[in-house]
Amino acid sequence: MSVPRIGLGTMGLDTPEEATAVTTALELGYRHIDTAQIYDNECVVGDAVAAADVPREDVFLATKVWADSLAPDDVLRTTRESLDRLGTTYVDLLYVHRPIETYDPESTLAAFDELVDEGLTRAVGVSNFTVAELDDALDALDALDAPLVAHQTEYHPLFQRPELLDHAEQYGYDVVAYSPLAGGRVRDVSEVVAVAEKHDTTPEAVSLAWVAAKGLCPIPKASTESHLRANAEAVELELDESDMDAIDGIESEVELFPE
Repeated sequence: MSVPRIGLGTMGLDTPEEATAVTTALELGYRHIDTAQIYDNECVVGDAVAAADVPREDVFLATKVWADSLAPDDVLRTTRESLDRLGTTYVDLLYVHRPIETYDPESTLAAFDELVDEGLTRAVGVSNFTVAELDDALDALDALDAPLVAHQTEYHPLFQRPELLDHAEQYGYDVVAYSPLAGGRVRDVSEVVAVAEKHDTTPEAVSLAWVAAKGLCPIPKASTESHLRANAEAVELELDESDMDAIDGIESEVELFPE
């Protein structure tokens, strides 16, 4: 399984009216929708997926189990609750949202693997892990003969973690980038602005193109059709080596969602 090249992040799309962006995205050609238990919007996201004229099997739907529900029994229970809220019999990818609180590599991931066996999720993912935590997760999954399909992490020009990309390449899983626009801050980053001016485009487009060129799958949030279209087009923008180097060399660091 591979993760679609671009998706829609839904954190903050909390009402039926806001969640129409999910329906619009699917009808524009998006096939990756990302939500989470802690977002408290699985019901409206599920309704919006169902409202799109797109077969469920063509949608890559992901959700995440929150940190207080990572004990095995809680994983099994809350995942079923998520499926009920989403109005689906399975998700394509189920993430450990953060490796904190009730998380234990062996027991938590064994419960995730049980859900794969039951057909309630097609694949296992993790989110917000360090390299050391990824190693522990891979060890636990290897013991279960279960693959890690994806690691979701904050990634944008102001928060770069190349060691995570190296690790993913070494072990053969995808990296999904949330907040790839740094919460809008990329429009004020001089290096990104300069590349945008060179290509006669926006800093947001450059940031998404940079993330995609590094092999990540960005999932920017967008609530309007124009932004959805612009984001989808941005990952097709080709940056040259000097563009990539300029953004790689940014020294400022802003982490939007620390633990």
